[in-house]
Amino acid sequence: MTSPRTSEPVEEQLADRLSARHPRVQSSRVVRVLRQLGRMDRAAYRTVAAMHTQPLDRPLRQVSDFADFSKPWLLIAGVLALLGGARGRRAAVTGVAALGLNSLLVNRSIKLVRERRRPDRTEHSVPESRWVRMPGSNSFPSGHSASAAAFAVSVGDVLPPFRVPLRAAAAIVAFSRVYTGVHYPADIVAGAAIGALVGKVTSTVALRLRASSAHQRSSS
Repeated sequence: MTSPRTSEPVEEQLADRLSARHPRVQSSRVVRVLRQLGRMDRAAYRTVAAMHTQPLDRPLRQVSDFADFSKPWLLIAGVLALLGGARGRRAAVTGVAALGLNSLLVNRSIKLVRERRRPDRTEHSVPESRWVRMPGSNSFPSGHSASAAAFAVSVGDVLPPFRVPLRAAAAIVAFSRVYTGVHYPADIVAGAAIGALVGKVTSTVALRLRASSAHQRSSS
C-alpha cells in the first residue's frame, strides 16, 4: 500500500490513510465518498485555474498578499478603536481576541498535526500572473480564511451594520487563496468554518460579559 500523497486534496488523503491503516475499509462507502469529494475538490481547483479573468489577477493577488498576518483585520480594528466610540472599541477588542484564538487553534495546533503540501500550481495550470509566494506552512486548513471569518463574525455580531461588508471582504480573501493557487477549495471551506466558530464563540462571550456588566451597574 502506498503512503498518502501529501499534495492531494485532504479528502483523498483521508481515504488513503483509512485504506492504509484499515485494509478492510479500502472499498467501503466512506472511502468511496472521500475519494469522490477529493475529485470534486481537485476539479473545483482546476475550474478556478481555468477562469479567463485576467483583469482580476493583479487585484486578487494584492488582496491575497495584503491579508498576510491578518493585516486588513488589524487595520480595521485600529480604525474602529480610534473612531468608533465605545462600541467600536468593544468590537475591536472582540475582533482582535478572535484573531488571537483563531491563530492559536489553526496555526499553532491544527496545521501542526500532520504535514500536507500545497497544491502544485504548475500541474494544475494556474497562470503565473496570479502567483503569490507559496507559504511554507501546511495547506489544511486555510489560515487566511479562518482569520477572515473569525474577525468578520465576531465584529459583525458586536456591530451588526458591519456584518455584511466584513463577510463580503472575508469571502474575497478566501476566494483569492484558491485563485492564486495556494489552497484547494476544501482548505478554504474548513478554514472559514473553523474561523466562523471561533468568531461566534468570542462574540458570544464578549456580549454576555457586556450584558452582565450592564446588569451589575443597573443593580448597584
